[in-house]
This record gives sequence, C-alpha cells and structure tokens, in this order.
Amino acid sequence: MAAISRSVSGLGAGLKRLSQLQSGRSFSTTRHLRASAAATKPFFPGEPTGPIVKTPIPGPQNQKASTELGEVFDTRSINMISNYDVSIGNYIADLDGNLLLDVYAQIASIPVGYNNPTLIAAAKSPQMVNALVNRPALGNFPSHDWATILKSGMLTVAPKGLNQVFTATAGSDANETAYKAAFMYHRQSVRGGPEVEFTEAEIASTMLNQAPGSPPLSIMSFKTAFHGRLFGTLSTTRSKPIHKLDIPAFDWPQAPFPVLKYPLEEFAAENAQEEKRCLAEVERIIKEFHNPVAAVVVEPIQSEGGDNHASPAFFQGLREITKRNNVLMIVDEVQTGVGATGKFWAHDHWNLQTPPDIVTFSKKAQAAGYFYGDSLLRPNKPYRQFNTWMGDPARALIFRAIIEEIKRLDLVNHTAATGDYLYTGLERLAKQYPNEFQNLRGKGQGTFIAWDSPQRDAILKKGKSVGINIGGCGERAVRLRPMLVFQKHHGKILKLCGP
Repeated sequence: MAAISRSVSGLGAGLKRLSQLQSGRSFSTTRHLRASAAATKPFFPGEPTGPIVKTPIPGPQNQKASTELGEVFDTRSINMISNYDVSIGNYIADLDGNLLLDVYAQIASIPVGYNNPTLIAAAKSPQMVNALVNRPALGNFPSHDWATILKSGMLTVAPKGLNQVFTATAGSDANETAYKAAFMYHRQSVRGGPEVEFTEAEIASTMLNQAPGSPPLSIMSFKTAFHGRLFGTLSTTRSKPIHKLDIPAFDWPQAPFPVLKYPLEEFAAENAQEEKRCLAEVERIIKEFHNPVAAVVVEPIQSEGGDNHASPAFFQGLREITKRNNVLMIVDEVQTGVGATGKFWAHDHWNLQTPPDIVTFSKKAQAAGYFYGDSLLRPNKPYRQFNTWMGDPARALIFRAIIEEIKRLDLVNHTAATGDYLYTGLERLAKQYPNEFQNLRGKGQGTFIAWDSPQRDAILKKGKSVGINIGGCGERAVRLRPMLVFQKHHGKILKLCGP
C-alpha cells in the first residue's frame, strides 16, 4: 500500500507541463489560443479549491439513505448516493458533506459539469417546459419544432457524411436499433430493393420466428467489447460473464480485438502484426460464418472491456474489409463520443476514406440515437423502426445546450490539451513506479487515459478516502473519465491520493 500511495501521490507532481504541451499542439492558432486561455481561467468559479472529506465514505447519512432506498430498489451496484443540489462543476457531493473531485463522471456521461449554468438556463426555457409536460410520441405526433431542434442541435455535430439521425433513449437501444437497421438494409438488398414486397412465405414464417421472414443473420463484435445489456446488444457484449449469464443469446460471431503491447513505440512491429492478424480473422469470419454477417460493430476504444486501444491503421483496414464484403460498419461512440478523446467523435482520429455507415451515441450527449447517411437505411415501410417515444425532445434540447457550451468554451481542443498534460505526468509516474502503472495508454486521445495496476481496487478505494472519485474497467484497469471542463488545477489535486 505504501508503494501505491507514493505512486498515486506523484500524479499531481507529474502534471506540470500543460502550458508547454499546449504550445506544441497542431491546432489552428485561433482555436489553440482559445483552448489555452480557457485552461487558465476556472470554468466554475464557485467550485471548491479542493475535495472536502468530513466523514469516512460512505458516511452515516449515506448509509442511512442507502438502507432506505434498498427497501424498494436494488442498491448493490451503488457507488455513492449523491446530493445533486450542491454538486458543482467537477465535484460530486454526498449526503454527509463530502465533496469529491469526480474523474469518473457518472461512467463518462457528464460532459460539462454538475449544475452547469448553460444547461440550467436551457432547462428553465419555455421550450423545455413544453417538451417535459407534453412529451410526444415522436413517430406519430412530433412537435412543430422537432426538425428545428434536431437541425440546430445534434445534427450540427453529426459525423462527416452522416446527415440523418434516429433518436433513442439510451446507449443500449441506440445500438439495438442500429442493428435492426443493418438487418433490414441487408435483407432489402438481397430482396432486390426497397420497392420489392415481402413474400407470403416471409410474412407467415416471421410470426413463428422462423426463416425466411426471421432470417439467420448476425452482427459481428469483438472480444472484450461492450455494447449494452438489451437482448440484441447483449449478444455483442463480450466484456464480463456476469452481464450475460442466464440470458438467451443469438448465434453471432466474435472476432479478436488487437492486444497491443506498451510502450507503443517499443513494440511497433509486433503491434502491427497483431492488428493484421485480427483483421485477417475478421475477414475470414465474414466469409465463413454460417449466419451471414450484416454488420460489424466496434468501439473506438473498448471502454468497459478494459480501455483497449487499436491504431488508426486497424480501423482503416476494418473499413476496407466491410466495404469489400458489403457489410455495414457500425461505430459505437456511446462512451467515446462528444469530445472526450480530443475530437468530437473518436473515429475522426482514423482519417477514414469513407465514413462508417452508422455511428451510435449517448452518455455525454445526454440523449441517444444513431447517425446515418444512406437513405436506404430507413426501412421501406413505416412502423418497422418505431416505438412510442423514439427519443425525447427534452434530452435533445439538453444536448443542444451541451453543444453550445462545448463550442463556447472550445472544450474539444481544451480536452485534447488537458489529455496531453495528464498523459505526460502519468508517463513520468509509470517510469518511477512500473509495477503500479502498467500499460499506460491513451496518448493523443484526450483524457481517455488508462493504465493497469495489480492493486487497482486499492487505488480506487484510496482515492475515494481522500476525495477523488475514480473508476476502473476490465480486470485491473484504472481509467480516467473526467468531464470536458476538467482543468490543470484539477490535475494537481490528484496528488491527494497519496499519504
């Protein structure tokens, strides 16, 4: 434990080069200067100067509240019961007066800080009140301003080449409906186009869950992937058995995801071979799997599975394979999207020649859905991709406010610079404490940074005891998931995890 305390206490000491790193980034001059200026001025002047820890965590009030909640709600996965009335910016409060620096951010889903004034203003607007008290069934009764909300909000940040959106309610159903779109697209293509009618055999057999109406198609995912916990998405989730046990699964294939060695510069040749091996296996499975593959779904960074990375070359190769084999490419940006990697969309790092067919989103968007460009991804008949809500205008309005705040503060560039700053400090710690900081990864990926530690759980517990809320993933990874408003002075506070 002493070594862990020393190693984590050095985190703040290792984070002293942000200004130097910012001056060396390849952003456009104007945007770079804005990011640098933003980094020197607190985004939340009302934040405390550091964590406030008054009691052990959980304290007596939190324990009491947890017991009460446990009478009517399963509390076994609770991290902490939070007091959002007094949470602010990068700090999350509990019921005992403790205020923790939050670098976990509700599993990477809080983008611009707790009680952000821009979001509060949006929440108080007449348009929001209307959306909340008159929630529409969007597929049947969309509000008169729904097109305006979409065009002025989420479609302003749509991935390149994808100019249409299907809205959903959470990351799991964003992926699930994307899978449905891929299956319908595939069958429509086989059938001969959207104008070709279903056969009597298809209509009759689908009511019995049999082919040809319910065809034996598949979605390929990767080992250690996570795409959600609904029935379809769960069959593509491969991160932990506990997510899948007792749930019937589809007969869908799994491809290997590259297992890279670190530091990357020392293992460039081996890693390139590993990625080629995985790509070859992807193409083999597509050609040979007994249930035709309609789409491949992939995370830019496998988050729940352990923060596993691959190079742009791997994803470029994956795109070439999907194009060559007439298979759709679905990029799951539920956790990586909305700025945290130093690009608004993580797949922008790949420099693809052609965009993905579908990009799913949620978490930091505080909304959910998928973007697409090909109009043939719209089903050929109504009610085939449909549910009562089909998203929520209130969440779309919040996403619009989030986008406004990101642009106003230049938070994507700011996060890229902050990530470089954090990574440099962690590199120093990894050299000083190689046993506790193994396989440091995320260089050039904003604040999407992680490392492996044989005593990961002890680090997380130590952090919380001194007012740092930090998370893990995979078997032994510590992952940083700060908000986009995380700044240099917050990085220095991380040294409190020491003795």
